[in-house]
Amino acid sequence: MKDQFYTYIEKLQDTITSKLEQIDGKATFKEDLWKRPEGGGGRTRVIENGNVFEKGGVNISAVHGELPEVLRKQFKVETGDFFACGLSLVLHPVNPFVPTVHANWRYFEMYNEKGEIVTQWFGGGQDLTPYYLFDEDVVHFHSVCKEACDKHNEAFYPKFKETCDNYFWNAHRNEARGVGGLFFDYLKETEEFSMQNRFDFVTEVGNSFLNSYVPIVEKRKDTRYAKEHKDWQEVRRGRYVEFNLVHDRGTLFGLKTNGRIESILMSLPPTVQWKYNHVPEKGTEESKLLEVLANPKTWV
Repeated sequence: MKDQFYTYIEKLQDTITSKLEQIDGKATFKEDLWKRPEGGGGRTRVIENGNVFEKGGVNISAVHGELPEVLRKQFKVETGDFFACGLSLVLHPVNPFVPTVHANWRYFEMYNEKGEIVTQWFGGGQDLTPYYLFDEDVVHFHSVCKEACDKHNEAFYPKFKETCDNYFWNAHRNEARGVGGLFFDYLKETEEFSMQNRFDFVTEVGNSFLNSYVPIVEKRKDTRYAKEHKDWQEVRRGRYVEFNLVHDRGTLFGLKTNGRIESILMSLPPTVQWKYNHVPEKGTEESKLLEVLANPKTWV
C-alpha cells in the first residue's frame, strides 16, 4: 500500500504542477530534493512571483524511522517504527478575487518490533479560503468535493464537510479560516471498507482537485482590483498565518518531529498585514465574507 500510494502522489504532483504552470504563464516551479537525517526525504516544488500565483508549493514526502517522542506519547507506545508519505499543497494567488487553496492527502503506517504493521490509515482533504465571496465559486468547489465523495459513499461528504468546518476554525478569533471543503483523518480498515477502498476514495478526491479549483482561478484571475482589495487580502492572509502557526496539526507535527522547516512553512503567504482591530464597514463585500466565516454554511 505504501508503494502504491507513493507512486500515486509522485504522478499527482507532476499533473498538478504542470497544469498550474500552464495557467500562470510566467513562473515555473523550482524543485528542491531533500533528505531527512532520520530516514526518508521529499520533493518540494515552489512557484513564486508569477502572473497568477504570488506564492505556492506542491510538495511530496516519504519519511520513516523510529517514532518521534511526540508520536509515542500520542499512540501510548514505548517503541515503534513508522512510515508516512503524502502530498501537501498551498496556493496564494496574486489577485485578491482568486481564493487561496490548500489540500493534502497522506498515508501512515506504524510497526511493531517484528516489523509487522500494527496500524495504518489515510487522511487528507482540501479547503478554500476566499478574500471576496462569490457564492457560485464556493458552490462549485463543494460540488466537486461532494461528487468525488458520493462515488464511494453518500455519507462521506456531509461528514467530512462538517469535520472540515470544525477543524479549520480559528478558535481565538471565533471564525473559520475559509469556506471549508473536506477533511478526514484516521481512515482505517473496517468491516465495511478495506484499505484498498480507502485508497480508491482518497485518490478519487486527489484526482478531482484541479477540477475543483482551476475553473475558479480561470474565471477570476483577470478581474481588475485596487489597492484596498489587496490590503484586505493581506489582512485576511494574517488570519491564515495565525491558524497555521497556532492550530494546524500538520505544521505542529512537522515542527516537533524535526521536519524540514522550508517545506513546513511553505504554506505561509509572502506579504501579510496585521492591522489593529480592523473591522470593515457593515454592508461591504468584506463584511459579507466575515458573516459567512462566523457561521459556516451548507453550500450544496
